[in-house]
Amino acid sequence: MVVRKRAPSRQPRAGKTSTRKASARKKTGEARRKKAARKASSARRHPVAKKSTAKSSAKRWSQRVTRDSDALDLKRGVFTLTDPKKIAASLKRSAEHSLRRKAGAYRSALSMLTFYINRAGKTLPKAQRERLQRAKGELKRQFHRE
Repeated sequence: MVVRKRAPSRQPRAGKTSTRKASARKKTGEARRKKAARKASSARRHPVAKKSTAKSSAKRWSQRVTRDSDALDLKRGVFTLTDPKKIAASLKRSAEHSLRRKAGAYRSALSMLTFYINRAGKTLPKAQRERLQRAKGELKRQFHRE
């Protein structure tokens, strides 16, 4: 006959948990006042910017990257051109003339084009998305990567 040991019960020990919870719930008036004072002094040290300004700049960060890229100086309106060859040529020219890029010219140009397509998301019209996808293939051809 096999005798099995009973698993230890998972009930808390008497007096341990209940006192901890009760002390955690109790806050003296002094502790509340100190917390409020810290919060007020912190607010004076770290003034918060106007929400409308912060929200608008945070909302358009991808637009700022496209406009003021550290890697490439893009021609204005390059992604709105109608010919994929012109888009690819403009990106190639910008990438080759840039002195601030960290990667190769092809990689920088393709990264900027992909970034623009991805950040536009569902708002990018289907015709323009297809045009930009064709520009990717044209960029490959212009850099002799096919």
